[in-house]
Amino acid sequence: MGVGLPVLPPAAAAPAAAAPARTGGGSEFTPLLRLVRSQGLLDHRPGWYARGIAANLLGMGAVVAALALIGPSWWALPLALPLALLSARAAFVGHDAGHAQVTANRKAGRILQLVHANLLLGMSREWWNDKHNRHHAHPNHLDRDPDVAADILVFAEHQTTGRTGLRGFLTRHQAWLFFPLTTLEGIALKVYGVQALLAKDGPCRTRRDRLVEGGLLLAHFAGYTALLLAFLTPLQALVFAVVHQMLLGVHLGMAFAPNHKGMERPDGHADGDSWGHLRRQVLTSRNIRGSALTDWFLGGLNYQVEHHLFPSMPRPHLRLAQPAVRAHCAALGIPYTETGFVDSYRQALGHLHEVGAPLRSGAAA
Repeated sequence: MGVGLPVLPPAAAAPAAAAPARTGGGSEFTPLLRLVRSQGLLDHRPGWYARGIAANLLGMGAVVAALALIGPSWWALPLALPLALLSARAAFVGHDAGHAQVTANRKAGRILQLVHANLLLGMSREWWNDKHNRHHAHPNHLDRDPDVAADILVFAEHQTTGRTGLRGFLTRHQAWLFFPLTTLEGIALKVYGVQALLAKDGPCRTRRDRLVEGGLLLAHFAGYTALLLAFLTPLQALVFAVVHQMLLGVHLGMAFAPNHKGMERPDGHADGDSWGHLRRQVLTSRNIRGSALTDWFLGGLNYQVEHHLFPSMPRPHLRLAQPAVRAHCAALGIPYTETGFVDSYRQALGHLHEVGAPLRSGAAA
């Protein structure tokens, strides 16, 4: 599943990742980039992030304190919900740090991402960076974007060919099963990261990177286990961990599911590979309208168009950049997709249901 905790290393976070299409002798993207830069929207907001990180860590500390006060009781189980929400905040900070949104200091950004991804979440930073770099470079491209590669879910009808047994069942009913499957996402992120760390051809480039990544992952798993067993019985600790990870998976799935599913695919257009940065990112992305609560719950990723156009733009500036992006797209006649919270899932799940139609009819058997 393409759940994204999207994380780009600072060196790869430049907004114009691909050669833009040229219109009238100039780039479609350059005027927008100049405007956004002149408004200071690419400037970093370390104070904003520092306050958010501090509040999130205090929240996690409060959950631990509550576990200690309640002790070995099933009444501690509801604390898995706020912990899942706080864990998702950590994921969003890791995402932003990887995109160089928090600071331009490469070393500080790497440390911040390692703490939030590896230590707090048990997810490999290097694995995610490698995966997500490819997603940002080629969003929704079936051959180049790992988030839409045929796996548990499929995203194009031709991907249904030859899927039988359990995979065939999942594909036939993938729209209905999407949210149940997201309950496994929190665990899957950990498993994929560990597998990549152990692989000889994994994304860790040096032995030192592998040791740092592995050490922090071990610290996460050991600390998480020890923490729960310190306050709960083994059975209660197991149930708490399962519920926590399931809720975290659903939350992350809700944040990332509507962003690209059902949107344009470059590989589906004769001129898709020649799309410039502006068209490649705008046509493949979907925004979600909402309030400040929506921004908080989705970690700012509801401004998916702006995020893909300007990956290094700090989260609080995405909302401010939206009017300029929308107006620029309108002037060029480029569709800018924005929908409501519920309708975004209707569109994404509707696309998954349509893709599974050949298997339901027996055409792809």
